[in-house]
Amino acid sequence: MRDHRNLLAFQLVDALVIDLYRATKSIPREEKFVLSSQLRRTVVSIASYIVEGRARESQPDFVGFLEIAFASAQEVEYQLTVAARVEYLPADLAESLNQQIVETSKVLYGLI
Repeated sequence: MRDHRNLLAFQLVDALVIDLYRATKSIPREEKFVLSSQLRRTVVSIASYIVEGRARESQPDFVGFLEIAFASAQEVEYQLTVAARVEYLPADLAESLNQQIVETSKVLYGLI
């Protein structure tokens, strides 16, 4: 069985999911269903694509899902910059989350 939990990319994004959920609790109420929701959905999708890809039988399928996960990671990186620039997240928190997604992206790219 191919265990996604053994992959560093999954471990990194799994930690980021929890951190991002905690961080987005402070986003203003009017943005809960826009930026906050989008960030949460996108970061969870990264982990989900890794899990789904790891479950595939072929290496090309696995790589295809990693490519989608990588693209979603780039999306999260952008969304975090928006959250910081409109001051929905403190700059230091946004930077810390950004460092996590950059590291995750590097590991994903290496797997691809």
